[in-house]
Amino acid sequence: MAAWLSELGHTCVIGLQWGDEGKGKIVDLLVGHFDVVVRYAGGANAGHTVVRGNERFILHQLPSGILRPGVVNVVGPGTVVDPAALLGEIQSLRQRGIEINENLRISDRAHLVLPYHRREDALAERAARGPDKLGTTGRGIGPCYADKVSRRWGIRICDLYRKDTLRERVAAIVACKSALFPALYESQESFDVAALVDEYLAFGAQLRPFVCDTSVLLQRLMRAGRRVLFEGAQGSLLDIDHGTYPYVTSSSTIGFATGAGVPASCVRSVIGVVKAYATRVGAGPFPTELADATGQTLRQRGAEYGATTGRPRRCGWFDAVAASYSVRVVGPTHLAVTHLDTLSGLSELKVCVGYRHGSQILNDFPADVHTLSEVIPLYETLPGWQEELADRHRLEELPDEARGYLKFIWRRLEVPLRIVSVGPGREQTILVE
Repeated sequence: MAAWLSELGHTCVIGLQWGDEGKGKIVDLLVGHFDVVVRYAGGANAGHTVVRGNERFILHQLPSGILRPGVVNVVGPGTVVDPAALLGEIQSLRQRGIEINENLRISDRAHLVLPYHRREDALAERAARGPDKLGTTGRGIGPCYADKVSRRWGIRICDLYRKDTLRERVAAIVACKSALFPALYESQESFDVAALVDEYLAFGAQLRPFVCDTSVLLQRLMRAGRRVLFEGAQGSLLDIDHGTYPYVTSSSTIGFATGAGVPASCVRSVIGVVKAYATRVGAGPFPTELADATGQTLRQRGAEYGATTGRPRRCGWFDAVAASYSVRVVGPTHLAVTHLDTLSGLSELKVCVGYRHGSQILNDFPADVHTLSEVIPLYETLPGWQEELADRHRLEELPDEARGYLKFIWRRLEVPLRIVSVGPGREQTILVE
């Protein structure tokens, strides 16, 4: 075991790109050294893939620690919960032999995704044209967060246990939505308030054994010396404040403290995860995108299809400008590089080290997405390698070119390299001293 693993205190795992960096595998790898895993943002739009032996698990709302016996898994107040999808996920895992009882706790402050959120998501995307299309997953996440921030229409898990109040609030919200949908989308929507409330009251009853004030729970566990791992969803470039707005998700992908309900000072280590190349799902600028045979090769070798939607991911070269921006915002203390094995077979590799915009050279990641969509990436070219890497277990066993590529990335990002993934399996991981 690498010495640095035993030195980790409370730790956060955050993706430094546009999501799909392989955070689920990294959490699954680390969780054996932790007692608690906390999901602090996002909802059913996330898809964390964990491979255990010959089994492949795709987790949407449940923390990736749910597959490890003895680990407490917390769904924090910064998430949005689709109760039907969550209960279905629980049932599916139980059918596969995964025990889910005392090891799962859900914040009573988390907001709920309701049917009108999913409908609004679909209607908005259908009505959008050209650059207005965001490429959402259609799970109702954005509308749910919008209702939360409006302070008028948000429904939280704790509201499921006040039956009369819930009926009144849902009736008022549905009346407003039913007036808005025809005006905005020319869609005559109607929702049966009584049936909807009854359905969610039933969900509340099924979820009740898991529901608690998770901030109290986490404080108690940390005071008792339990180590906590905070699991991010999506990536920092999709953060609502710091990402490529408006082509972002609706939550703070890097805000573990507010999303979990703990003080920021409790975290000692942040593991930033990057893929050895870059991918993106949905709309938005992507300077290093490869719309050619190399991009297709990366997609096929890396199985780059969305874990939640199944959509093919856009693939491109590693963007050190974008990743360096994420490093500045996130402040990782350790770096994990995944999918290094996907690059095997390429004769040369490119890393974006700057942008050209008109007559200007940009060394920093611009806020304006119009500028970002117009830039021309400036590359440094590095030699590739032909060897497959899936059976390599030590850094010294990698080809010289692969080690040189890793060295170029971590020196460019100025974050110590600690984890290299060379395949989807738990054992296909190199821990670096």
